[in-house]
Amino acid sequence: MVLKKIVFCNVTFYEKEIMRIRSICYSNEKQIETVIATRNFIDQNFEEELNLDFLSHIRFTSKFHLLRLFKRYYGLTPGQYLIFRRLEKSKEYLKKGMRVSETCYAVGFRAPSSFSTLFKNKFGLSPSEYQKEQLSQRDE
Repeated sequence: MVLKKIVFCNVTFYEKEIMRIRSICYSNEKQIETVIATRNFIDQNFEEELNLDFLSHIRFTSKFHLLRLFKRYYGLTPGQYLIFRRLEKSKEYLKKGMRVSETCYAVGFRAPSSFSTLFKNKFGLSPSEYQKEQLSQRDE
């Protein structure tokens, strides 16, 4: 009889430890699901007009909560990630020879001037300089 109580207590202790460790390592699975789904949505719809209000609405969560979660898991806010995604895609379009203004609108930016400024800050070259460099490398 006493032996059974000890085994039961040990199982309970280990179950508690497993739950404690799991909560540290895996946090809240719903939070992870929300953040991953938000990132996937941005990846698939980056050329659309997206904002924090809209992203939080489609995931049924507070925009401030989504902002904190996204930043915690990816190190960027959803807005920063959206800009990053657009700039990366713009490099592909420029390599293919798409005009800078067409590229700007194709990836979801509203103004070529802000697109060019962000592009130059990120990559150190203006979009047209980057395109010339890429096209000359392709021709060689």
